[in-house]
Amino acid sequence: MLVQFSIVPLGKGESVSEHVSKVLNIVDEGGLPYRITPMGTIVEGEWDEVMALIRTCHLEALKGKPRLLTTITIDDRPGKPDRITEKIRSVEKKLGRELRK
Repeated sequence: MLVQFSIVPLGKGESVSEHVSKVLNIVDEGGLPYRITPMGTIVEGEWDEVMALIRTCHLEALKGKPRLLTTITIDDRPGKPDRITEKIRSVEKKLGRELRK
């Protein structure tokens, strides 16, 4: 299962990099395959482990914040491992070239 999520603290100014860095540290230490993007984080794993990780991230980000917006998008395709890289490889194969990363 691939899950993209983003956590945005509201009411604490425009810059969120300090808050994002705390969440990404949790993701990095979580041990699941992941990719960060400027707009969110993609994690691959089983339902329970991914949701537990996102919950931990959400609760950490909520500390001391008046409001938090967490968005989760799930792409669930059982029996297809390593989708975090294979989806990109599949598109590149169809194009006949690598895309910028």
